[in-house]
Amino acid sequence: MSGGTIDGDYLATSHAWRMSITMSDSTMRAIRVLDDDRSLEWASHERPDCADDEVLVEVQATAVNRADLLQRRGLYPPPDGASAILGLEMAGTIAETGDDVTSWHVGDRVCALLAGGGYAEYTTVPADMLLPVPDGLSMHEAAAIPEVFYTAYLNVFLETDQTPGERVLVHAGASGVGTAAIQLCHVFESPVYATASGSKLSFLRDLGVETTIDRHEQDFAEIIPEVTDDEGVDIVLDPVGGNYLERNIEVLASQGRLVVIGLLGGTEGTLALDCVLSQRLRIIGSVLRNRSLDEKIALTERIQRDVWPHVESGELEPIIYETLSIDKAERAHALLSNNETIGKVVLDIERAC
Repeated sequence: MSGGTIDGDYLATSHAWRMSITMSDSTMRAIRVLDDDRSLEWASHERPDCADDEVLVEVQATAVNRADLLQRRGLYPPPDGASAILGLEMAGTIAETGDDVTSWHVGDRVCALLAGGGYAEYTTVPADMLLPVPDGLSMHEAAAIPEVFYTAYLNVFLETDQTPGERVLVHAGASGVGTAAIQLCHVFESPVYATASGSKLSFLRDLGVETTIDRHEQDFAEIIPEVTDDEGVDIVLDPVGGNYLERNIEVLASQGRLVVIGLLGGTEGTLALDCVLSQRLRIIGSVLRNRSLDEKIALTERIQRDVWPHVESGELEPIIYETLSIDKAERAHALLSNNETIGKVVLDIERAC
């Protein structure tokens, strides 16, 4: 489902040209959200300065997340001090290092989770947030990893104190986070079940889902007891919220954990407290972007230790639906908002006009 490859000679020429132009005048290009109609424009922007503990990265690819759609509408402002430019992840090459940075060097291929700033030719990143791009992994693939694999690993495994063998239900299984969570469950030996639109279910079965549930035609609260011998699941990963709440509680096993990471279905739901008490259930609300830098650095260390070896071996890989030039960001946002995608939409910086 990848969007294709780009000629290496073109990339080298484009890279050299951009280095000679962009680095000489302290400006760059970035996606700007226009005030009048919230449309997107690829336009000139001031290039960020690199602090002592940061690196400046020449971005070669970024990826689209639902948080970008919300921020574009003014509904999800960046944390204090973060770049106002859209983009929560990127992959690229280090162009400059801060005075205190000794573990990374100019020319290193890196990717990173960002608080903002990915939809641009250059971005700054705290050095401790960087991950090395493994040999054999393209920049497109690397750019599609951080946001979804951080989110999935944090919420399925760390927030829940997950142990191998526990059953996991993933809602929106065909999303970027969903496909990352499914792969992680497979690697770490947890049976996984998933909901998605009917047209996407066969892909999820190929990805390792034990039971797929058509969210339009089937009720997961009826299916899960059937396929688990009435035991239920230990963990539910839910980006939907709303009226999923009551049914999520119904399908949880004793001492089960519900992790709510989004509210695509609304902010209100019915909660049966007697079941929460008697079953000793935990309901966890979780966000990633607004966590402190120290928390994110600690998470990066866990990702590098526990997850990155599986990325390097090829056991874990991003699912890329389409790759578009950054100046086609409008099209990329439309794909995501229309729920057309399986996995990620990647934005290529090198192909921008």
